[in-house]
Order: sequence, then structure tokens, then C-alpha cells
Amino acid sequence: MQVLRYTAFTVDPAGGNPAGVVLDATGADDAAMLATAAEIGYSETAFLMPPQEPKEEKEEKGEAEGDSFGIRYFSPLAEVPFCGHATIATAVAHAERHGVGTLRLRTQAGPVTVTTGSTGDGRVVATLVSVAPRSVLIPDRVLAELLAALRWSGDELDPALPPRVAYGGAWHPVIAVTGRERLADLDYDFAALSELMDREGWVTVDLVQRESPTVFHARNPFPPGGVVEDPATGAAAAAFGGYLRELGIVTPPADLTIHQGHDMGRPSTITVRVPEEPGSGIAVSGNAVPL
Repeated sequence: MQVLRYTAFTVDPAGGNPAGVVLDATGADDAAMLATAAEIGYSETAFLMPPQEPKEEKEEKGEAEGDSFGIRYFSPLAEVPFCGHATIATAVAHAERHGVGTLRLRTQAGPVTVTTGSTGDGRVVATLVSVAPRSVLIPDRVLAELLAALRWSGDELDPALPPRVAYGGAWHPVIAVTGRERLADLDYDFAALSELMDREGWVTVDLVQRESPTVFHARNPFPPGGVVEDPATGAAAAAFGGYLRELGIVTPPADLTIHQGHDMGRPSTITVRVPEEPGSGIAVSGNAVPL
């Protein structure tokens, strides 16, 4: 397999979240994909599965050649159902080689559409639309465990952004604090948080702080993937957009900006579009550049 390396949600190779991208993983089994992701060492590597059916059959179905793909995502330790930054990186890498357009991806979480286009400076920007988002309450005992692993206190939480577990293709607890300083000072118990997240089926923890009604700062611990922290998490951004709409915290349609990775030296910018329709997918946009 040819492995490309991109960093997503940035135009600077020194920023964003690095992802491995395999544009043709035909024939690769689970062990090969996991080994490849572990060797690359990024938080996720995406493996694209081009369609194998003949062109004539696709034309009979009214499908354009090569626009529908299977895709799988592996961290260095395990497979994850959906990954936003690796999706953005894959779409940009594909567009740079085959032209901009629309990709229909079959993820383990469900169908995800990604559209690419050229910006005025010649770069490619990609926008994914997530599966239907939703959120659920966090039981008190689980929240207490989570805060203990984070070494955070309940008095530091923002009451306007209540704790929930949010979904936009993968599950992420949303924990909001009032102070930017608290978010910047992240020193969690890796083993305890990893065990809790494995048990609960969470992919990352979405730690957020609201700067203004539409601007947020985020950090995303990712111990189940063997990664201390994600510099940009598109799946969590989609889940967060759905959470904000469901709880009435934003009035859709709304455009949000999420800054992530700044506290770890890899600044990232994620743009989120929250549409009006309840239950509709959340649009997450960003650039990606090769490493």
C-alpha cells in the first residue's frame, strides 16, 4: 500500500492533525491496516476502498465512475468507526490527484458525503457531512470518574454547556469549562482515562471552552488510540455541533469556529455548519496539506 501523509484543518504543515492516507487499500486485511497505522504512528490512518464493480454496472445504476468508496480508519491500537480529520485529509489527497468533486463514503458509522472545492489561493478545502448526530446524559457516577481521571473539579464546569456524550459518527463526552486557563492546563491520568473510555465506548473526550456564542476552544484526549491528545478532531466537532443544536445552545443555521491544537503547538481551525433540520448531519470543513 502506498501511504500518503497529510495534516488536516490547517494550511501550515506545522499545524493541524497528521493523518495517514491510503487511497487504494484493495485487498488489505484488518491486520495489515492495523500494522500500517501503528507503523505510521498518527492518531488515525484512513484506508480507502475503491469500487470494484465494472464501469458498465455503475453507469447502469447512474453512478459516476469512482465517486463511491468504502473507507476504514485505524489508530495505532484499534479501529475506530469514523474519523473526521482523516476524512478531510483523504478527500484533499484524492482531489489533488483526481480533481475536486463529491465522494460518497461508506463508513462503519454510516454514509458520509465529502465535497471538495478549490479556494482562491489554489488550495483544496473539503467539507464532510456527518451521520445524524445525537447526545445522551452521562450518569453521575461516570461523570465523577471522568472528572477524577481529568483531575478536574465540578466547580470548574460551565453550567451553560452541560456534560453529555455526543455522537456524530463516534461517541465523545462533551465537558465544558468556564476558564481558558483550565483548558490550557491539561494533565490527566492516562491509564485511568483510557480504561474508562474503553469501557464506555468513547473515542475521544471533547473538552471545550466557549470564547463567544460561535467561537470555541477544544482539546481532545485520545488514550484508547495510544495518543495523548488529538490536535484536531473532526468527528468530535460534528458531535459537538449536534449537541449544541439539540440543547438549543445555538440557533441554527449557525456557523461555528473551533480552535484546537494551540496548547500542544499544532494550531488547527475547524469550521462547523449547523443546519436547521433536527437530526440532520453536521457539516465540518477544513484544509489539508501534505507532510
